[in-house]
Amino acid sequence: MERNLTNGSIWGNIVSFSLPYLLSYFLQTLYGMADLYIVGQFNGTHQITAVSVGSQVMHMLTVMIVGLAMGTTVSIARAVGAGEGRRTSAIVGSTITLFMAVAVAAMALLLVCVNPIVALMSTPEAAVAGTRQYLTICFVGIPFITAYNIISSIFRGLGDSKSPMYFIAVACGANIALDYLFIGVLGMGAAGAALGTVLSQTISVLIALVTIRRRRSGLRLEKSDLRLQGVVLRPILRVGVPVALQDGFIQITFIVITIIANRRGLNDAAAVGIVEKVIGMLFLVPSSMLSTVSAISAQNIGAGKHERAAKTLRCAIVICVLFGAAVVLLVQNSAESIVALFDKSPAVVLAGGQYFRGYVWDCIFAGIHFCFSGYFCAYGRSDISFVHNMISIVLVRIPGSYLMSALFVSTLLPMGFAAPAGSLLSVLICLIAFGWLRRHKLG
Repeated sequence: MERNLTNGSIWGNIVSFSLPYLLSYFLQTLYGMADLYIVGQFNGTHQITAVSVGSQVMHMLTVMIVGLAMGTTVSIARAVGAGEGRRTSAIVGSTITLFMAVAVAAMALLLVCVNPIVALMSTPEAAVAGTRQYLTICFVGIPFITAYNIISSIFRGLGDSKSPMYFIAVACGANIALDYLFIGVLGMGAAGAALGTVLSQTISVLIALVTIRRRRSGLRLEKSDLRLQGVVLRPILRVGVPVALQDGFIQITFIVITIIANRRGLNDAAAVGIVEKVIGMLFLVPSSMLSTVSAISAQNIGAGKHERAAKTLRCAIVICVLFGAAVVLLVQNSAESIVALFDKSPAVVLAGGQYFRGYVWDCIFAGIHFCFSGYFCAYGRSDISFVHNMISIVLVRIPGSYLMSALFVSTLLPMGFAAPAGSLLSVLICLIAFGWLRRHKLG
């Protein structure tokens, strides 16, 4: 299961590591896409909006868990690069104990807060009941969602990005089948979508645990490792907490944008929700590059190969820019057709196409600063990523979305440009930070 990423072709390592990662992200995103698509086939716009709003809340929680787990991936990768097997086991044990405690506490707290969350989202009245049902069921499943992401972070830190792909592939297939059962056959609407998601995540975790028990993983996890060890947790939290907060604030930004759209009416709310889902899928390449850069660079840093880590960053940026440019060209010619796959209402298709054409430019700029964020995390400097994202959110994304919505009430196109404008600012800050840190011998 353990793989050395400090030797061989950098391009080869990026491709071989990122492709399974990319497919894993794709399959995980397909969860939400499948829910939205299948609900749209059997229900009206109010159920689509319920799933859209509810899944956005769950996505925020999930990315925060993944962000916190980034600390585990980086810590394990650096230990592997340095050949410290015993430390690797201690990191895994502390991670399991910490995350399970956090998951149970989060589940209990969020179940109490379902109604306030639905109200805070300014959910359209017609979608309130469905959103409440969706969130209640998903909150119960938080321990399983957390467990999957813990297992994935451990495998990836060891240099294995394929195993998580297999686990999520099985879960995705189960989710689609369960969606058709609960939504299509039993007519459960948004509640059926949530139930399918939670049960399929549970299946994924069970398969992962069985696989770990049967496979020689290279880890020697002892009972004494399953405790909170300060010396092990500090570097995990030093990287993971800023990333989790950063990702949480980014998702809060998306939620604020959703609230702004919700207040424009049901059609605009559905349009923005659909585009956010599609954008989430397009962001799979930038997201996989972030994680790839962090894992590969961390192993190389652990082995003392700092120039190789920097070259990994440059190669990943090239990939993201080329991908982003291709996507921008594609969407400019097919935005409405893509939105119509989810909701054929003319008003929703028109508004969604407008929003999509502006937002899609973020695929280029976000890809660049995602790569920088992965590089900074590999050095334990996730605070830089946190800072540039916060500046972008406070100065551009939220005020830009609000102003564009208020000034252009008949179109969503200007509102869509707020996200890429914010990412462009992040790119500039990252370039400055990278230059400064390189001059001051980062690492």
